[in-house]
Amino acid sequence: MSENVVHLHKPNDLPAPDTAPTVLTVVPDAPPVPLWVRSGRAVRTAATHESTRATVRAAARHSLYTLNGGRIVARRAWDGRTGSRYERMIRAAEAAGNLEAAEEWEERLQRFRAARHHRRMDLLHSPVEAAKGAAVGAGMSIGVLVALGVVMAINTGHVGDAVTPLTATIDFIALLIRIVQVVWGPALSIGPFLALLALWSVGRKQQAVPNWALPANARSDEGEPITPSIVVKALRDLGVPALARAIKEMGDAGASMLGPIRIAGCGVEVDVTLPSGVATNEVQGKRRKLAENLTRHEHEVFITIPEAARTVRLWVADSGALDEPIGPSPLVTDESMTANYKTGKAPWGQDLRGDAATISLYQRHLLVTGLSNQGKTAALRALALWLSLDRSVQFWIADLKGIGDWAMFEGIAQVLIEGPSDDHVIQATEMVEDAVEEMNRRIEERRRDPSIVFEPLIVLVDEAQLAFMCPVVGEDKRPYGGAKATSRYFMGVRKIHNQGRAVDVLMWQGTQDPTDQNLPKLVREGAHTRASLVLGTESQARMALGDKAVDGGAAPHLLRQGLDKGTLVVASDGITIPAGQASITVRTHFIDEDPAKEVADRAKALRDGVATLRVVDQGEERDALADVASVLGDAPRLRTNEVLKRLHGLDAKVYGDQWTNDRLKSLLEEHGEEPKKSHGVMVVHRDHVLRALAHRDENGSASVVE
Repeated sequence: MSENVVHLHKPNDLPAPDTAPTVLTVVPDAPPVPLWVRSGRAVRTAATHESTRATVRAAARHSLYTLNGGRIVARRAWDGRTGSRYERMIRAAEAAGNLEAAEEWEERLQRFRAARHHRRMDLLHSPVEAAKGAAVGAGMSIGVLVALGVVMAINTGHVGDAVTPLTATIDFIALLIRIVQVVWGPALSIGPFLALLALWSVGRKQQAVPNWALPANARSDEGEPITPSIVVKALRDLGVPALARAIKEMGDAGASMLGPIRIAGCGVEVDVTLPSGVATNEVQGKRRKLAENLTRHEHEVFITIPEAARTVRLWVADSGALDEPIGPSPLVTDESMTANYKTGKAPWGQDLRGDAATISLYQRHLLVTGLSNQGKTAALRALALWLSLDRSVQFWIADLKGIGDWAMFEGIAQVLIEGPSDDHVIQATEMVEDAVEEMNRRIEERRRDPSIVFEPLIVLVDEAQLAFMCPVVGEDKRPYGGAKATSRYFMGVRKIHNQGRAVDVLMWQGTQDPTDQNLPKLVREGAHTRASLVLGTESQARMALGDKAVDGGAAPHLLRQGLDKGTLVVASDGITIPAGQASITVRTHFIDEDPAKEVADRAKALRDGVATLRVVDQGEERDALADVASVLGDAPRLRTNEVLKRLHGLDAKVYGDQWTNDRLKSLLEEHGEEPKKSHGVMVVHRDHVLRALAHRDENGSASVVE
């Protein structure tokens, strides 16, 4: 008898498809799941189901409504019958060091105790007086009823009517007794349920349950509303022993430390008077813990020091409100907007309250700093764009980043340098030195004529840290960079800071990641308006804004890098700062490149045409007469000093100190023209220069300088 052999291994040589046997693979059944495992899974699923959670939450919520409602009612009753409320207020005033308030509450407590004693003494005599009153009242009532019955009997002629009113009254009293007997039993049964319902109503009205037990529409997952009790609890749990002890002594009246909680923009603001023995810097140094105690992120809580002693001012944002954009700049939305250097204020952004933050730029040197790529150039450019709408303001700009951020100012700025190389730094330094010469010229003219008024000149250097760190040394052995008295850029800025304001020559600088090397102390302290975006450390914040502002609560180092772009902490007398504070936080409007060009075009339309001077490669041959025509631009005439200054800005090497009024006069006379006086001042007429160019072209000659 033959048997079929089934091989359990897989053959290496597979048979042809038509002859391959059918292989049936048998998969063994999975081992049975124990009953206790299945039961555990079912219980876990049921326990974690949303319906179960909602049911447990509802049961806990309504139970706690009743329990905490009873606690609230009991506390109110105890406060109403005893002097505990007054005692808590006395302890709170003493802990806060307010002895005057403590004495006032003590007087109120004495009056309350005296009134209570008087009421209790009255109770000793009230039973006898009540009995006498009841007897007299009953006798009078019976007499009245009998008299009424006699009148009725006389009227009807029936003697029995004399007791009818008295009988009716007795029957009415018996009816009331029967009603009470009927209602008393059910009332005893229903009364406790009505009392529990009243307690539940009190707890529900006060929302006296934990946040997790509240219904979904009332539960706050992103941050609880700021109430006095929440602020006091956050301060108590701050980890300051003296503060915790003082609040504990105050009892539930710890809120007496708090001023009114006011709505302030996208958040609320409250002043906290700290108890004796607690310093304001102890609270300032625990900003993160305080924010977390208030169920907020660190950047959503700001702590400042107002004028009142031993007081901190807390501003707490609504959850997520600071991550919302603030909208476009009025410069973009209002095409009719103009500027006034002397009396106007630039629309820079919004403060934390949501109010418009505007800043005056009149006779104020400016410094804007922060980490790289946080909006420094945009913040600085927004101010320059607004000021460009005042046609009287002149701009000399050096953009040492050189990627076109300031390109829209061509046709507005008289000087525009763009590039990050050492050559561009040299050109920027020479531009600052030219501004010093212009400042000295104005000072000299002001000395001769105190009533003279000059057009504002804004000397703006973006990425100024490159100028301070420039290693190049000039032919005179003086370094362009550095922070010593021999540094050309440093000394130029210092001179403008010292005297430029008096003649409206102002220095604006934008720099990043400040250190003592790339932003010397004397330079940063010479700025009237100091603003900082996010920084890495507190020491950098002190460099940017000064010790006073940081000690008063300014904290650009606590802003979030990348998330708080365009948010500036500003210390300046040109912007409205709340009383008692040394700085203000501003969320600036961002003006993108295309809208910035549109604003610049409006500024150009207000001007008569400005020929923007650009520095060319050194050593290039130049056509002097054509250069004079170029620097004149569309102006019908310019003073010879102004023409020489612009030629110097065009090419300092070629048009250096050797170019004087006499040489300029000789150049024009060579082609049949010469400068003439206008109102006693030598000027160069544009028509004369163009005529000289036409005459030269006819003769085929050119004035070339190297």
